[in-house]
Order: sequence, then C-alpha cells, then structure tokens
Amino acid sequence: MTFKSDIEIAQEAVIAPIIDIAARLGLTGEDIEQYGRYKAKVDYNLLKKPCGRKSKLILTTAINPTPAGEGKTTVTIGVADALSRLGKKALVALREPSLGPVFGMKGGAAGGGYAQVLPMEDINLHFTGDFHAIGAANNLLAALLDNHIHQGNELDIDVRRITWKRVVDMNDRQLRQLTNGLGGKANGVPREDGFDITVASEVMAAFCLCSDIMDLKERLGRIVIGYDRKGQAVTASQLQAQGAMAALLKDALKPNLVQTLEGTPAFVHGGPFANIAHGCNSVIATKMAMHFAEYVVTEAGFGADLGAEKFIDIKCRMSGLQPDAVIIVATVRALKYNGGLKKDELNNPDLQALERGLPNLLKHVENITRVFRRPVVVAINRFPFDTEPELELVRNKCRELGVNVALTEVWASGGAGGEELAREVIRLAESPAEEMKFAYDLDDTIQKKISDIVIKVYGGEGVDFTAAALKQIKELEKHGFDKLPVCMAKTQYSLTDDQTRLGRPSGFRITVRNLKVSAGAGFIVALTGEIMTMPGLPKMPAAQKIDVDASGKITGLF
Repeated sequence: MTFKSDIEIAQEAVIAPIIDIAARLGLTGEDIEQYGRYKAKVDYNLLKKPCGRKSKLILTTAINPTPAGEGKTTVTIGVADALSRLGKKALVALREPSLGPVFGMKGGAAGGGYAQVLPMEDINLHFTGDFHAIGAANNLLAALLDNHIHQGNELDIDVRRITWKRVVDMNDRQLRQLTNGLGGKANGVPREDGFDITVASEVMAAFCLCSDIMDLKERLGRIVIGYDRKGQAVTASQLQAQGAMAALLKDALKPNLVQTLEGTPAFVHGGPFANIAHGCNSVIATKMAMHFAEYVVTEAGFGADLGAEKFIDIKCRMSGLQPDAVIIVATVRALKYNGGLKKDELNNPDLQALERGLPNLLKHVENITRVFRRPVVVAINRFPFDTEPELELVRNKCRELGVNVALTEVWASGGAGGEELAREVIRLAESPAEEMKFAYDLDDTIQKKISDIVIKVYGGEGVDFTAAALKQIKELEKHGFDKLPVCMAKTQYSLTDDQTRLGRPSGFRITVRNLKVSAGAGFIVALTGEIMTMPGLPKMPAAQKIDVDASGKITGLF
C-alpha cells in the first residue's frame, strides 16, 4: 500500500479563503490583516471585548519522544477537527515551526496526514515573518550593546560578563562559540561571543508570555544583557533598547489565523523550544482562541516532564490559564522502543518489550494526575501493526491509574479518526475537577524549586549543583531573582539528563551546570546535562530532500 506524503495531501486540499474562516469566528475584514488568501493576523485588542462564554482549554502532551514518533501535533489538530465534527465550536492553538528542525530532523511541523494546518508550506517556512522579527529585535539589542561599548562604555559593562547572544533561526553548530570585533578599533571591541537559535531567545519567551505590546515593552526592558565591573546587572532599558525592539515586534505580536485540513480555525503563533525554553505558543493566541471557541486544543512541547510542566508552572502561573483536560499521546511502537526494542523491530508484536516500556507513559500520567491534579486521557496513535493484546495491555495499565485510553487514527482519517478521543475529552472537561496544583512554590529557594521538579516530575532522587551553578545561584539571590519560576533546560529524550536512559529510570540525580536569569520572560533557566541552546544539523539533514520546481511547487516537506 502506498501512502501520500504530508505535503502531497496538503497541496491537494481545497483551502477556504481566510476571510471565510474569520467570518466563522464573527470577524470582519476590519478585524484581520490578510497575508495573501489563506493567512491573516488578528488584532489582539479584540480580547478587550466581552465574549460571553467560558471556553474549555485542552492541553496535549506526550511521552518522551522517540525516533518512532508519537504524533503529538497531529493528534492536537485531529482532536480539534473531531470536536468540530461532534458539534463543538472548536479552535486549535499551536506554535510556529522553527526552520532549524524543519531543515534538520523533522522536515515539517504542521501536523501530518489528514490532520494538518494549512497552508503547510508557508507555515513551515517563513509564514508571516514572526521569527524574523523576533531575531531582528534580539540582534538589535546585541548591536546596541556592542555599540555602547565601542562608543565609550558609559555603563562600564564588563565585556567578560556579557550574557546576551545573537540569534539565527537555523541549526548551525559553527556559531555556538566565536570571537568577534576583530580587525582593528573601527570594528568594535574584541570579545568572545556566540549565537543561540531564535526559538531559544529570551525575546521569544517574553513575546509568548506577554499580554499586550506595553507588557512586552516592559519585559524587553527588564532583559539582563550582562554585568558591569562592580557586578551589577545591566538591562536593555539602560541601553534604551526596548522601544525600538517593541516597534519591530508590533505586528508580529498579532496572532496568525489559518485553518486545518477540515476547515477548523487555528491560531499558530510563537514558538519557544520546550527543551531549552518553555515550549508553548503565545498566551495572547491561546486567550484569543478561547475568546472565540467553546473548546481550544493546544499543545506543549515534547513530554509531560518538559512542555507540560512548563505550561503549568510557567505559562498557567503567569496567565491564569488552566487546562480542563490533558491528552497524553503515545504509540505502542514508541513504548516498545522504551522497552528496549530497536527501531527496525518495532512492528513486531512483543508484549514483554511493551510492558518494559509502559512505565514511561505511566510516569507522565502520574505527573499530570498526581502532581498537577488535572484529568487525563491517554491517546494511542494506532498503527496497522499494533495487536489487540498490546492495546489491551496499555488499556489495563492505564485503567489501574484511573485513566481511560482512546485510540486515534487522525493521521489516516482526520477528525473522523479522533471522535473516540474527543468524546472522552468532552467528558473529562465537563466533569468537576480538583484544584490545579503547581510542582513547586515560588517562595521556595532556587535549589528547592529545582529539586521539587526533579523529584516530583522526573522521578529522580535529587540534584547536584556544580560550583559554577552554586555561585550563580548566590548572584541571582543577590539581585532578587530567586522568587521567579524555573525553566529547566533538559534533554527531551529521557526523564533524566542522559538521553540514553529510556523508560522510567530510578535512583538517578540531575546535574545543574549553569543558571541564568531571563528577567524579561520572568523565569530562571537551569541548564542540565549536555543541553545546548544552538542545536546542530544531523548527518542527513531534511534540507537535502527539500526542493522547488519551475512552477514554485515545493517537495520534501514530509
């Protein structure tokens, strides 16, 4: 049997004009700014108008990702389409794809099969230019910083303690560490520097957590760019940078309206990574979606140990949002991979391997139900090789935790393949729920907050801090940053900080090697293991398979 690729399915789709999608939300041409026929930006000031409804917010997360793939974004889109089919006014709210993964491992990140957001090629590539605006704002601050030093350094900035980096939206390991300002006085002051990927920029995080342009400007002004020779923090506001940075982001801050393959409206906006940032789409877009819909399905990056933890402990804490139900996506194949099977063996029935891998799923379920106290449904993305005994084993293990399992086939069947899941989502969201809890208290010490995440969410024994990290904690406390939430930068592939430890390891400790403040975003970043803020390309980058023909038709975006 031959299957059409994601891009073939997307290119064959009949897309409604975006003005028609907007009209379904009660929007007129005055409320949107069209970017061609199929994309538009929506004025976030519409949030100030009363909507007269309380929307249900559904969060989609997953097990730790594997090479077998889980299909979290595909399920997110598919269940929104299924909710629409069941008569609910539904919307989906997603992150924008980064060019780094698109040209690196993924080759596309707009869903898959018959559960996609469209226009797929535009969303995966330049879209409406939001990431370019974020990169420009980030790099404007870097330019103003180096110019200030070149022009006399009135703020007495210590060039050895500059923390602000330039960014580019591409996986480029060559830019991780470099020396610039060479070639004489006219070219600036020589210093060590480096690049992060755009989605790791603090500008991206502040952009996704702000409530409006004035809040964004205040956040940008609070960004710490380094320290002076007396050890005092220097901020972007001291360089008078926040106004121009906000001006670059004024239009980008408006959420992007597109549609799914089945015509369900979708807001796709913002895109911080979940392993090195907080991993959620913008607060503005989520609230905008909730303003117009009865049900909003959104996602958090990677597994519940990263994206979902940050969604609740950072995004919900700052915004007042609260998921009414949580979907945890898994596949039988991925669970068998966690149980020790090799990638080329995953289609073989193997109850023993599945039983060994199931604890990974069960830990993520426990995180949501026991740590954060949210109702959960497990969504199993069904593959043709899954056997009934394997599926029944998953059902039974989840039932022991009081959680139901719903099979989904949204990749092959779109919304029709997600109706079982959608019905369980409706049941959970419309049933009384406990009060949501956080994993830690903001008034605790930095060490205690990190320890709570490691012990409660990862299932570890504790945390080890390097000498450098302990010194940084003292400095963060001195500057009054110790009451901020913590954003853990950790590998997505394992509950530990070692990506090779699959399943549900026990008896491990997490090593925090570095801490820094993202004062504009409003959190502390704790870096663990070998995590890097500038990824590299794999041996066979997806970019090598992407092409365009004489008519402008793109191929290779999976």
